[in-house]
Amino acid sequence: MKPSPEHLLRIGMSFWNAKALLSAVEFGVFDALAETPADLRTLRAKLGLHERSARDFFDALVALKLLEREGGVYRNTPETDFFLVRSKPSYVGGLLEMANARLYESWGRLTEALKTGRRQSENKEEGDLFAALYADPERLRGFLSAMSGVSAGAANAIADKFPWKDYNSFVDVGAAQGMVPVTLARAHPHLVGVGFDLPQVQPIFDEFVAANGLAARISFRAGDFFADPLPQADVIIMGHILHDWDLDQKRLLLSKAYDALPPGGALIVYEALIDDERRENAFGLLMSLNMLIETAGGFDYTGADCQGWMRAAGFRETRVAHLVGPDSMVIGFK
Repeated sequence: MKPSPEHLLRIGMSFWNAKALLSAVEFGVFDALAETPADLRTLRAKLGLHERSARDFFDALVALKLLEREGGVYRNTPETDFFLVRSKPSYVGGLLEMANARLYESWGRLTEALKTGRRQSENKEEGDLFAALYADPERLRGFLSAMSGVSAGAANAIADKFPWKDYNSFVDVGAAQGMVPVTLARAHPHLVGVGFDLPQVQPIFDEFVAANGLAARISFRAGDFFADPLPQADVIIMGHILHDWDLDQKRLLLSKAYDALPPGGALIVYEALIDDERRENAFGLLMSLNMLIETAGGFDYTGADCQGWMRAAGFRETRVAHLVGPDSMVIGFK
């Protein structure tokens, strides 16, 4: 059998699919159709699209299984209606909004990043990506919403797969908008939690927690996880945190977590962990390239890597557990 170029062309042109979805989120296609299904003319007028492009755009979304069409009327799929309507608490489109506004353009400079080892994000000349990001309230809100999108599935899996009945309190380090604390507190009414992040995050965190009716059990603690001690709790969580930093900084954060835990306490680190053979989790490997583009020294890693760093920090026992999709967690017990 002769080889086929289909696989190569599908990967090489997959940015077409991605940009169609990202633009649909930007235009609010799914928001508009959540209000009521609509025909071509109505939907085009509502979104302000040119008549030349609209039909092909909407029908491409149908072909991509992002919309349904029956009798000339478009409607959301169950998946897009649940996850991509901004007014719903299940919305995860913040990550796609960030991908559209920032990452799509930055990834166009991947070749330069691979040549130089230097980050290529839109503020690449600034010394500290996060300082610049957190200094702009609008960009910060978008970034924190994106972190909720990337953490939602993992948060539910952590709520289900970790033995929370044995623990009473937790701290989410780098808590962002608060998706993980809210998810855990909702699933386990006995838990009290703290979100630990920079001071600029507090209004956004408090708003999200209050909107979910959990302000009595979830509080915010302001601090810098490099400059300040971590808050003490039975369980410390670091989600999509370690991969932002170089190896020495990773080791420092793990050591600080160890110091903040009581005997018998646990550290949960979750990421899109690269599989130990570095062959299967393409998302984790591509995420590591995203860290090349976005950060000065960050990189993703395998479960075995993280277990080794945890043991070096003093954790007596470690294990890896799959969460959902590309995400897994490494648990270290003190």
